[in-house]
Amino acid sequence: MTRYVVHRVLGMLLVLFLVCLFTYIVFFVLSPDPAVQICGKNCTPERIDQIRANLGLDDPFLAQFLHFLQGLVVGRDYGGGSSVVHCPAPCLGYSFQTSQIVTDMIVQRLPVTAVVALGAAVLWLLAGVIGGLISAVREGKFADRFIASLTLGGMSIPNYVLALALQYVFVVQLQWLPFPQAVPFVDDPGQWFLNFILPWTVLAIGYASSYTRLTRANVIDTLGENFVRTAKAKGLRPNLVWRRHALRPALTPVITIAGMDFAGLLGGALITETVFGINGVGKLAADAITRNDQPVIMAVTLLAAFFVVVGNMAVDLLYSAIDPRVRVGAAA
Repeated sequence: MTRYVVHRVLGMLLVLFLVCLFTYIVFFVLSPDPAVQICGKNCTPERIDQIRANLGLDDPFLAQFLHFLQGLVVGRDYGGGSSVVHCPAPCLGYSFQTSQIVTDMIVQRLPVTAVVALGAAVLWLLAGVIGGLISAVREGKFADRFIASLTLGGMSIPNYVLALALQYVFVVQLQWLPFPQAVPFVDDPGQWFLNFILPWTVLAIGYASSYTRLTRANVIDTLGENFVRTAKAKGLRPNLVWRRHALRPALTPVITIAGMDFAGLLGGALITETVFGINGVGKLAADAITRNDQPVIMAVTLLAAFFVVVGNMAVDLLYSAIDPRVRVGAAA
């Protein structure tokens, strides 16, 4: 097991290195000159040359990339002489628009995105697993057809349409919910909860529909396995067979996709945060794309890749706790 974990960690580091290399090439080699963007319209060639020197853009590509990796690990210095500015690790550069440290900008927004992602994940997992289990157990009956209709509708409606529709109904017309705003949990837990109900629901509906269909298919397949038939032959109660013998093995692919989806959301729920005006990483990315703020866009891209890779590895390590057959395979 230790050897497997070491291999997974080394593979994760290799993937992250390749992502860093590819992202750096896209944003700092293939994109327009960053020095020109920073300098603005009324700029002189001398000022552009000075900005290039301060950012290290005059160095060869390999040296630039090594400086970037150095900044991620130990930090780096920008400029020279008396105008040196230190960017602490993990340094992702400075925003072209606000001159803020990009890492600080992300750290300020990441807790909000984590709340949105975690709340939505809890909702879609509960709804998806419970709905899929009921649909599988009631296969071909009214409950199965009704849940199938709901999942089809949930998968068909785009997030931004659903967000605007729910916001108009529950916030503008019925006034049951407030428009999402920044209210700390410690100041007013009730208001904080009400502010996130709509974003959680909008994100959860589409995912819950997919998870319901996936859980249903997996449970139906598992119910046909020999060990499930043996459990039924022993006279175990049906609900015990479903929960203990059929559901757990069927959850393995569900947990896999859940880890990937949750990691992707931590990288930024762009549409939902933009529609509801939530100042998370997704809103930060949307604003950076609008203003062509390359360091911020690159940082969010790397953050999303980091969470996806780490989430994928974490899911692999959790397999043995979910499905005993994985423990047997790892031991072999």
